[in-house]
Amino acid sequence: MIKEIIVVEGKSDISAVKRAVDAEVIATSGLGINENIIKIIKKASKNRGIIILTDPDFPGKKIRNILSEEIENCKHAYIPRDKAKKDGDIGVENASPEVIREALKNARAEISDGAPEFTNKDMIYYGLVGNDNASKTRELLGDELAIGYCSAKQFLKRLNSFGITREELEEAITKVENNEE
Repeated sequence: MIKEIIVVEGKSDISAVKRAVDAEVIATSGLGINENIIKIIKKASKNRGIIILTDPDFPGKKIRNILSEEIENCKHAYIPRDKAKKDGDIGVENASPEVIREALKNARAEISDGAPEFTNKDMIYYGLVGNDNASKTRELLGDELAIGYCSAKQFLKRLNSFGITREELEEAITKVENNEE
């Protein structure tokens, strides 16, 4: 049983999560998210905590951003795009129970204290911007670190806001490089 309440986009996502884990789940009604739904999610967050598990696509990212701005202390779980695809459709409902369990196990809370660990110089140093492979590298590292795929600017923000250490990043880079060989 998962203590936190899992926030997803729709009814088919609820079914997929319930097949994977024993948990309470709330749907945002996709981009139909409104003040009433946000109020319910805020209450859930105060009482038990929430884990945001949205689709790895633009609407999912937008919903995640809305919730992150409105609600403090939420955890984020990410499913890799390639593990959420079925017949050209991308969504939590397409992920296997194992993939959903793995995403929830790796859920991370945002932290906002202290100076950032990583800078733009680090992004260049690690090859995460400024070269032909940067986007693919960020995608693979995002999956490995369970922080999802995103733009370079967002990736840097996630590295810092999820408290990823330099050691964690370098271990993930090594794993990704070894898998590519």
